[in-house]
Amino acid sequence: MPHNLPPFDPSDFSTLEPRFNELLQRDIPDADDARQWLTDLSNLSARVQEYGDRRYIDYACHTDDPALEQAYMHFVENVQPKLAPMYSRLQKMLLTTPGAAALEAREPKFTVLFRQWRTDVEIFRDANVPLFTELARQSKDYDKLIGEMQVEYEGKTYTLQQLAKFLEYPSRAVRETTWRLSNQRRLRDRATIDAIFDRMLDLRANVAANADEPNFRGYAWKSMGRFDYTPAQCDQFADAVQKLVLPVVEQLDQRRRAALGVNSLRPWDLGVDQRHRSALSPFETSQQLLDSTRQVFDRIAPALGETFGHLTFGRNLDLDSRKGKRAGGFQSSLYESGEPFIFMNAAGLQRDVDTLLHEAGHAFHFIWARAVEPLIFFQQAPLEFCEVASMSMELIGADFMDVFYEDQESRARAAHQQFESVVRTLPWIATIDQFQHQLYTNRPADAARRSELWLSTLDRFSSKVVDWTSLEAERAAMWQKQLHLFNWPFYYIEYGIAQLGALELWLAYRREPQQALQRYRAALSLGNTRPLPQLFAAAGLSFDFSAERIAPLMDAVAQELEHLEAAV
Repeated sequence: MPHNLPPFDPSDFSTLEPRFNELLQRDIPDADDARQWLTDLSNLSARVQEYGDRRYIDYACHTDDPALEQAYMHFVENVQPKLAPMYSRLQKMLLTTPGAAALEAREPKFTVLFRQWRTDVEIFRDANVPLFTELARQSKDYDKLIGEMQVEYEGKTYTLQQLAKFLEYPSRAVRETTWRLSNQRRLRDRATIDAIFDRMLDLRANVAANADEPNFRGYAWKSMGRFDYTPAQCDQFADAVQKLVLPVVEQLDQRRRAALGVNSLRPWDLGVDQRHRSALSPFETSQQLLDSTRQVFDRIAPALGETFGHLTFGRNLDLDSRKGKRAGGFQSSLYESGEPFIFMNAAGLQRDVDTLLHEAGHAFHFIWARAVEPLIFFQQAPLEFCEVASMSMELIGADFMDVFYEDQESRARAAHQQFESVVRTLPWIATIDQFQHQLYTNRPADAARRSELWLSTLDRFSSKVVDWTSLEAERAAMWQKQLHLFNWPFYYIEYGIAQLGALELWLAYRREPQQALQRYRAALSLGNTRPLPQLFAAAGLSFDFSAERIAPLMDAVAQELEHLEAAV
């Protein structure tokens, strides 16, 4: 869907400024004028944002390339700081016009957009622009540090993502050795990472103070558009996870300890097959991963397979783990070209299959929303619902693991891993979320106190079956591997909220597959045109993360695990 804008260089703000100024000078007397103004701003923003996103993608794929780093940081340091106040002026100007009021009255979806824009204007401060630029520099330093981490093992060099495959080896000695190598490598940079995070905490505290918020949590709640739930509800989610999910995790750990025949269940025992079988090997090359995942989507629904089949390496995909590549995985929505980009660190593991299914769900969300709504402001739903799109594909895809494995036993093992991961991930989500609430409302005085806070939070949501004796330093530094804490503060509870929605959708799919998928696509196509509870309702889901809702979902997962255990 090209916008036919005349050529200009998004890396040069002097070419952007006249275009934004023209929008600032327009009269907007009626709804049609307001819509045209928003269309023009959307088209301009799509080009600029895609340029910036592509520079980040290039850098994330090659953090060791100085030219790509320079291009990315040029945009961060010389374009974004000038765009931020310009966008605030544009938002403020439009909201005061008769045309905006008329448009909102005519098309209710603009109430959703303008609610966020009014909040953006409320919290914007010129003084925060250089602070966000410095935060981006600190994030870049963290990503680069993690991307450079490698270890030597048996004569070969591995990234930490590649080394993770050894945690599924039947040999306990191999697992322990590689687990220690990975964590000791992280500990070498512990002080440096602490220093980066301390700087980030200072910057975020200043951002909040400048915006007249009591702390950064208050600022984040507004900037992230969290209009439909409160910090108190996050606490309720955490309480429910502690009460209802943690006991299930401990039961899994007790069964694992007995099955492995060990007196003490150690951290390097949590990923291995309980019957001492070799790790699942779903693919050897990223092309095989791509082709087989296409088959999974073909089986779920031909339309999904067709959409996924348009994604190609280089243009839309960078899947393999390698030196110099940023950790983790993400899907980036490129608004002008309409192309999704999926980034991940595949190392030949079953979890790589889950990751590609997950990120593909995000890609479907973007493609379908964009097909219905041309304005980019409506193409990105709230994160809580974006993660429903992705997590649902993981759960539904678990029924089609025969694409990767010929034997029933391996298929059952793969599905079991997926549902066990659901149970184990919820306490980790609660841990990260509760840790952030404490960090930003009652900041520890120093790194040592932060470690104490981390450990007390971790203890609350951790299985008492796992033995961490003599691994105190490694456990105290576990939070440093969670890149959301560094790059996207407070972005984590979304995974918990969405996981509950994804479980509901999976159960609906088991009952009525076609109806569930139709609702899924219809809800994703709404983009950001409805408030969050209405998006959940459109998919046939409850927007509720209380104990009353979590209990039956955990019962369903427990039954699925019991069924799969009989097959493995």
